Amino acid sequence: MNIDLLYLISLYFNNDILPNFIHMGFGIGTAWIIYRYLNRHFTRVAGLLGVLVFVSTPIVLRMSTVAYVDLGLAFFTTVSVLAFIHWRTGSYEGFKWLLISSIAMGLALGTKYNALIAWVFLSFSVVFLYSRDTGEQWRAIRYGLIFFLVSLCLFSPWLIKNLILTGNPLYPLFKGLFTAGINNVAPDGSARSMVSGAVYMGMFRLREMLYGESFWETLLIPVRFFFQGEDYSGRYFNGVLNPILILLVPFAFMKRSLHGDKLFFVLFSVFFILASFFLDQLHIRYILPAIPFLAILTVMGIMNIFAWTSEKRGPSRSVYVSIILLFLLMLGAGNVIYLNKYFQGLQPANYVLNLETRDAYLKRHIRSYAAIGYINSHTPPNARIRLLFLARRGYYLNRIYEDDATYGMDVMRGLAANAGEEGSFRKYLGSLGCTHLLIRMDLFNKFLRDNYPPETIDLLLRLLDTKTEMIYHADGYAVYRLIPPM
Repeated sequence: MNIDLLYLISLYFNNDILPNFIHMGFGIGTAWIIYRYLNRHFTRVAGLLGVLVFVSTPIVLRMSTVAYVDLGLAFFTTVSVLAFIHWRTGSYEGFKWLLISSIAMGLALGTKYNALIAWVFLSFSVVFLYSRDTGEQWRAIRYGLIFFLVSLCLFSPWLIKNLILTGNPLYPLFKGLFTAGINNVAPDGSARSMVSGAVYMGMFRLREMLYGESFWETLLIPVRFFFQGEDYSGRYFNGVLNPILILLVPFAFMKRSLHGDKLFFVLFSVFFILASFFLDQLHIRYILPAIPFLAILTVMGIMNIFAWTSEKRGPSRSVYVSIILLFLLMLGAGNVIYLNKYFQGLQPANYVLNLETRDAYLKRHIRSYAAIGYINSHTPPNARIRLLFLARRGYYLNRIYEDDATYGMDVMRGLAANAGEEGSFRKYLGSLGCTHLLIRMDLFNKFLRDNYPPETIDLLLRLLDTKTEMIYHADGYAVYRLIPPM
């Protein structure tokens, strides 16, 4: 919500492009923090290299063009961790740095729930490291409580809002904890996910069923993040990283300097990635807060490697330098190739140069936009639209619309359950409180085929044909008008 508040200001003035730049700004801010850290401890060249490594990482490039919140989360988390590091390396003098760290963590918590992972890690780190470094245990606990409570205060408005509106302070997460029965078991006896609250078969079993992955393939996903990512692919984590972010991390430890910082960055990154691994959904953008620290470690590794080659004498030095440069160029080329491919897909030039209209640009990139445009132009202003299998993507609709957490699957189950009797079917349709349905047809048909026998599907479709009228169909999306009862 912290980032959404910034977006709402833009949307209030009917500007829905500025939020993309706001999100990009958080990425640039994170790059600036990386530069400051590396420039202070190494050189300006190291700082600029850190900016290049971070900004050119494919998932960062992609997130910089969309109005998500993940770069905001990465920014606040990076500020929090590096402020704590600064406090620690300054022999715990300058209380303001602990305060800055806790404030930044509170803002991160109000940005995305993934920050809970960093909050837990840093809260314990404050207590453990202060106690170990100074031997003052009670003061360590006091500082840990200060960090925890200041962060909680900044987070608390959203917790209170959620508690009042839903009864769950962490809504929509942990519905299994707040609404499930005894021992987190659903009424039908199936296990529920503690995170989403939905019936959950387990990540290993789910990926075996969906993608044919073995136990070891699934277990290695935290490493596969860096080698196998693909955009818009659930199997390959909906994002792209670069292997350089882990291949060069071990070389950061070639020298003993900043050993405490390096170890902390590694432990934080590993903890965050592994904790994110056990979330219900595996998306590379969920581990984005670890990327700034991996970028810093990568640059440290590069600096150490070139320092090692500078100590060599004779022809071997040129050979080592050539091999290292070739290796880095090969890894870096992946980012360049991704950038070119990504912007070739977007093709923004014509729109930016005012050679293409907004509607034409959106139609090229949003398959549902034509159907949405039809609804906006050909339905009455008081029409109410129910979305089925659109994943809540109704932003461009100029009509009241409704969706649910199951993206329409519960509606389909209700339709199928009432398909045996015409009156019951009509009554259920009426209970939806809508005048039109907007359906993504490929997922609609797949859901029916995967869950119901042919005779049930035939009954449902026959009743749908008599109780609704398809008034538009294009690009895989259909608009149905509910026929009022006679």
